[in-house]
Amino acid sequence: MSAPLLAVEGLRVAFPAGRTGCGVEVVRGVSFAVGRGEMVGLVGESGSGKSVTALALTRLVPPPGRVTGGRVVFDGRDLSTLGERELRRVRGAGIAMVFQEPATALNPVFTIGFQIAEAVRAHRRVSRAAARREAERLLELVAVAEPRRRLGDYPHQLSGGQRQRAMIAMALASGPRLLVADEPTTALDVTVQAQILELLARLRRELGLAVLLITHDLAVVAETCERVLVMYAGEIVERAGVADLFARPAHPYTRALLAALPRLGRRVPRGELPVIPGRVPEPGALPAGCPFHPRCPEVMEVCPRHVPALYPVAGGGGAREARCFLHGGPLEETA
Repeated sequence: MSAPLLAVEGLRVAFPAGRTGCGVEVVRGVSFAVGRGEMVGLVGESGSGKSVTALALTRLVPPPGRVTGGRVVFDGRDLSTLGERELRRVRGAGIAMVFQEPATALNPVFTIGFQIAEAVRAHRRVSRAAARREAERLLELVAVAEPRRRLGDYPHQLSGGQRQRAMIAMALASGPRLLVADEPTTALDVTVQAQILELLARLRRELGLAVLLITHDLAVVAETCERVLVMYAGEIVERAGVADLFARPAHPYTRALLAALPRLGRRVPRGELPVIPGRVPEPGALPAGCPFHPRCPEVMEVCPRHVPALYPVAGGGGAREARCFLHGGPLEETA
């Protein structure tokens, strides 16, 4: 079996807190892999650590946050050992980011064409004219109508969907092998969301891209991904193939997320939409034991007393794991 394109091992990210400046971990021992040409979903509620995990892949965590442990291996190279100059070559040319809010990620005082062309020139030795031609080609690749005319538009002159397409074009400017898409359909209407997801799927097929899709929407994952990682309170709590996860969710948190999805034909009493009680705990105030136990409908005596590991889940195809004592651990505590 060939090595994955991206392998994350025990990743930890911390931010200082309080007068002492002691580090509070917001990403805690996260491990996962993305194969070449594979699309993997990373899902969880807001505050679960998904976006920080994405930024940590290429050490883009905003200060004073910092990566405090673990390894990120991309295409056989341990990125944690690289200096800033070498790492800049990986950013964009190896791993490219598509950010959640293109309205803020794009510079409002420069045209779309200028910004994409500058991204091209940052990684290729080409003339300004050649970079502008490449910018036009990239806009055409991501299905922006009238790409030549749009080169001269400013971000505010584009619709939300067009801005997101321009961001994807900019991410593709350096020919990356892995695209990290952080909530790429947030704030877009349903029709445009579907178009952006189809665009990502097409680019993956045509360019052989691997995609790490970060979202809070399990329905988006169901449409696009082959595998899914469920994140809660800075940890991966379940990983599985998409079909297995939707058919037989193994972690109570995953089951709660799926139960909260709206479905046609489901009747609920007025004002009683399914919700997960409580909220994701603050990183500096995690409960003892399993972080999900205060919200868990299947909590057992062992849960507040011990921290669960990722245990193999029986049944289903491929490797499945869940961070829950329902699948392993100190069973004598549950007696």
